[in-house]
Amino acid sequence: MTENKKTNKKVIIGVVALVAVIAVLAVVYSAFRAKPVEGSKEITIEVIDNEQETTAYELRTDAEYLRQAMEEAEGLTFSGTESEFGLMIDTVNGVYADYNADGAHWSIYVNGEYGQYGIDSQPVLDGDTFTIQYEVYMAE
Repeated sequence: MTENKKTNKKVIIGVVALVAVIAVLAVVYSAFRAKPVEGSKEITIEVIDNEQETTAYELRTDAEYLRQAMEEAEGLTFSGTESEFGLMIDTVNGVYADYNADGAHWSIYVNGEYGQYGIDSQPVLDGDTFTIQYEVYMAE
């Protein structure tokens, strides 16, 4: 019987020691692990709404494409319809553009030039300025 008690005591001491080592390792890991840092690219996203009011969002990001950067921009909201070409934006910051009703749509400009890609495939480079502008197509 005393042999069993000694064995149980050794097992308990071993488990307590193991738990203590795990706790120490967890503290060391949390103190020295790599901390998240701001993104490596500085970009600006400007939104020009239907009233020609401009709202600018400056952010640091590691986003590869514009959509991810837009999702990271605090206060910027947008939605649309998913298609084979990616998200087709119809609403930005609560302003809906209805092309079928009046030709209104959201255009994307990259560094002042009309964008050639949608937000899901538009690359993000350091220093870029993206303008998302409410426009109305007027047929001639």
